[in-house]
Amino acid sequence: MARRTDTLGRLRTLLAAAVTASLLAACAGWTPSDPTGTTDTVETDVRVPASQDSAGVQVFPLQNPAVKELLADASSAESVGDYGTAAVLLERALRIEPRDPEILQSMAEVQLQNGDYEQALNFAVRSYDSGPRVGEICSRNWRTIGVARERLGDRSGSAEAVERASQCMSTRPERL
Repeated sequence: MARRTDTLGRLRTLLAAAVTASLLAACAGWTPSDPTGTTDTVETDVRVPASQDSAGVQVFPLQNPAVKELLADASSAESVGDYGTAAVLLERALRIEPRDPEILQSMAEVQLQNGDYEQALNFAVRSYDSGPRVGEICSRNWRTIGVARERLGDRSGSAEAVERASQCMSTRPERL
């Protein structure tokens, strides 16, 4: 009888280990879902078109090395879907450089991915107000404003923002 109890105990232990192993294996490939559906939107509706719009010369100011590192870490966190960590890192960068248009725009895009459209709109407008009126950052500002306004139900404001994004294109004037 004692031997049978030992065998049942071992079987239970093995079964528990097998179930745990299969659950861990299933979780290993899991990535956080995007409940708002905005991760693809930020890439397809903001970043890619803005990079295509920016045919002109881009001028970027020198950045504090600590800010550069925080931006890189925030970008890494964002790329794996950890928008909370990305936002915290960008907040730290904003404490160092509160009017940096690149940081403000990055925060706008993270807020867009978090589904906080009011904050995304706020940060994109602040970035535009302190940033260049031409080039990629300008286009990203207006495209973010457009997506945020659309998600907030302001379709005409969204269309106007997308039109403004196209005006950020900076090209050389043609020779006469």
